[in-house]
Amino acid sequence: MTGVEPAAFQFADIDVATFAFVGAIAFLASVLGGVSGYGVGLILPIFLAPVVGVAGVVPAMAVSMAITNLGRVLAFRRELDWRRAGWALLGAVPFCVLSAHVYTLLPVAGVALVLGLCLVGSVPLRRALERAGWRIGPAGIVFGGATYGLFVGSMSGLGAIVLATLMAAGMEGAALIGTDAVVSLATNIVKVLVFGTRASLDLELASAGLLMGLCTIPGAFAGRWLLQRFPMRVHTGLMDALVLAGGASFLWRWWTGAL
Repeated sequence: MTGVEPAAFQFADIDVATFAFVGAIAFLASVLGGVSGYGVGLILPIFLAPVVGVAGVVPAMAVSMAITNLGRVLAFRRELDWRRAGWALLGAVPFCVLSAHVYTLLPVAGVALVLGLCLVGSVPLRRALERAGWRIGPAGIVFGGATYGLFVGSMSGLGAIVLATLMAAGMEGAALIGTDAVVSLATNIVKVLVFGTRASLDLELASAGLLMGLCTIPGAFAGRWLLQRFPMRVHTGLMDALVLAGGASFLWRWWTGAL
């Protein structure tokens, strides 16, 4: 396998109004991501695909999400947990390298079904474990990171896996968002390096991802401002709802064949 060829994308073919529109969507999605740690990778590809082409979405999103999560790390740098981020990355990075290399061969329909079922099931499972006073430890975080890494090399919008893992480890609020951002930043840098070396990411495509990513940085700080005004119980409920929504979206893609 030689990988996905670079998309036939040229800046000269895109007007300023189109980029401004997608940039505005990137900013609004980043505000949501600053509150929830999740959503940019699901929302932005919908609007980016008509601009860069379907084949260019995953590589361009890798650049964009690296910038997005860098902004989130800076916004939440005082609260994030480097130790737990390290455990997650221990599992995520090697599998991310693997899946980024073979992403055109993954059985997308099967992946969508498995991820959807796991995410939907993670919320009642986590709540049951909380009532029993049980939390996952380092081994569980490594396993959750490996699961994320196995699929994130080939897909976008999988942040709910990291969030569900870190919440099961007892994280919440700003620490949860910041730690998730560290994991996402590192894995997207890995994807950029892999796609760049395999000719799936050219300069034009990388530049489009960079511009979209820059549009998300102010949104990360706006999201942090909003998060500081959320009661913790409300934020935890929002996170559960977003994990469930993410799982439902994968099940819907599997059911409808919209993959």
